[in-house]
Amino acid sequence: MKKIMIVGAGKGGTAILEIFKETADIQAVIDIDPNAPGLAVARQRRIATGTDWREFLTGEIDIVIEVTGDEEVFKNLREARPKETVLIPGSVAYLIATLMEEKEQLITALRNETNKHDLIFDSTGDGMVVINTSGEVILFNRSAEKVIGVSKEDAIGNHILDVIPTSQLLRVLSTKRIEANQELVLANGLKIITTRIPIMDEDDNLIGACSVFKDITDVVNLAEEITNLKEIQTMLQAIIQSSEEAISVVDEEGRGILINRAYTRITGLTEEQVIGQPATADISEGESMHMKVLQTRRPVRGAAMRVGPNKKEVVVNVAPIIVDGKLKGSVGVIHDVSEIQNLNRELNRARQIIRTLEAKYSFQDIIGQSIEMTIAVEQAKLGAKTPATVLLRGESGTGKELFAHAIHNASDRKFNKFIRVNCAAISESLLESELFGYEEGAFSGAKRGGKTGFFEEANNGSVFLDEIGELSASTQAKLLRVLQENEIVRVGGTKPVPINVRIIAATNVNLEKGIAAGTFREDLYYRLNRMPIHIPPLRKRKEDIPLLCERLIQKINQDYGRNVEGASEAAVRRLMDYDWPGNVRELENVLGRAIIFMNYNETIIEATHLPELRDKQAAETPGKMTSADSGETLAALIDQYEKKILIHTLSRYNGNKTLSARSLGISVRNLYYKLEKHDLENFGVQ
Repeated sequence: MKKIMIVGAGKGGTAILEIFKETADIQAVIDIDPNAPGLAVARQRRIATGTDWREFLTGEIDIVIEVTGDEEVFKNLREARPKETVLIPGSVAYLIATLMEEKEQLITALRNETNKHDLIFDSTGDGMVVINTSGEVILFNRSAEKVIGVSKEDAIGNHILDVIPTSQLLRVLSTKRIEANQELVLANGLKIITTRIPIMDEDDNLIGACSVFKDITDVVNLAEEITNLKEIQTMLQAIIQSSEEAISVVDEEGRGILINRAYTRITGLTEEQVIGQPATADISEGESMHMKVLQTRRPVRGAAMRVGPNKKEVVVNVAPIIVDGKLKGSVGVIHDVSEIQNLNRELNRARQIIRTLEAKYSFQDIIGQSIEMTIAVEQAKLGAKTPATVLLRGESGTGKELFAHAIHNASDRKFNKFIRVNCAAISESLLESELFGYEEGAFSGAKRGGKTGFFEEANNGSVFLDEIGELSASTQAKLLRVLQENEIVRVGGTKPVPINVRIIAATNVNLEKGIAAGTFREDLYYRLNRMPIHIPPLRKRKEDIPLLCERLIQKINQDYGRNVEGASEAAVRRLMDYDWPGNVRELENVLGRAIIFMNYNETIIEATHLPELRDKQAAETPGKMTSADSGETLAALIDQYEKKILIHTLSRYNGNKTLSARSLGISVRNLYYKLEKHDLENFGVQ
């Protein structure tokens, strides 16, 4: 690389410096002005600078470029330079550098164009071979390498017959005619289809020949694919036309491209009215689900609308058609629901009637072989045969409603209505009108013509009054009249209405305490308590737990769609060790929770599946917690105990929130709330 010294660091010198920065070894930049811009550029590039060129003009400098424009400087340089050093004016140097730069640009452009052509030739799936007029191969792409079995290096520069002995490309050089779609057998036994083309220059002179060919196996496979595609298309058409569900397909612009016969039958629209038309052409009420799917690229399920000139009521499911990530249209399936909806309405009305006409359970549904349960069932069977009022007493969850159903079904009233009333679930202001009915105009909002109450509807049947202890004083008085006189008076009315109703009452509260407190009428108590039946709590009949588990698991299987066969001995023992404050309802809850968290391949409830059950003694013994003697409030003591339980459970399950929540019988969301409350969010996190 030539060593250069530039004298002059103004604009011209700076330009020369930029031009030669890559192509020459610049030894020094000189200017009498120490603030010249070229000197600053040279310093940045660690090139020597100075104000006197004599200090740097040595025999090592090959070229001196003078760009000061001062003839005196040029003359002095010419006289002082060594013989071997060339002195070039700045204008000449700039011209030379420009020509060199253009040369590099042209070479780069040519190289890029050549690479582009090579890339195109190599990326095509067809084999390509080009020869010159001497028959020498000058182009040989990758597809040709693959088909012929010869590398590019072995083909370029060799005669075509040495590369492809059976080639007919030389014939094209003599005939100058195109030979299209010619079959040729290669030396390796492959058959190809080739097209041979002569190559002419702009003066119509022959400069070579080109062959473009494809392995005939690919063509045969393509033909087979087309044949298979037509068969599949014919099969799909037959399937679509035979479907009883109406099907419509639109393209990516929302224009109809296919419908079946069921579509025409339901909508009343023919192919001429739909094919090629916008997706809204068939809609009489509602928006186009096809257009919605095309806009969102998401399926739509169960959209209700009306279609066709007859405004047929339908439900549609529409899904996008996406091929290789591109939206090609959407397909919709239309279900005629007008008849189904009519049947559903009739079914719902029938269900409402059935729910009021019949009781669901019988004595066979009452599970229990313990003495306490056997006595209660025998008393209930005896009471069912008499018209006497029955009072079912027992804790919540023991099955009082089950007994009420069974008593009605075992009585001579079983073919008449059985109406259930939860006295605690209906507000006091509505309860009287619901039980006894009301006359027209009895109060604001009353129905025209009035309304019959539950007692009138249940005439000759049974009324089950659950939570009887929650009745207000006025309602108690009216109920006493029903029991004494067998008649009711509607709200707002004066005329008594005779009724024949069997009353089955139930309560989980101590009515005797209510009498003492003045909240329950004593005379009503004696009327209701004519035949009391005490239903034992589960803790007093634990021997029934295995049978109850078996029946409850069957019920939960039906509700949850599971196939659990039963509970293991360890699980049953654990259930029998528990005190069951919630009785059978709590037992069903515990079993249901265990089944929910079981894997689908598990068929036996193990003890590990059950949530943590603490007996009554453990629940009532706070252990080492702060005693009430410390002066703290009950709420504070409960919070302390709750925090200890959370810490113990999280430690037991190594900080696993899901397992901890399951063992405590609470939701994960509720557990996180309690952890935040007690500042335990990061408990167990390392």
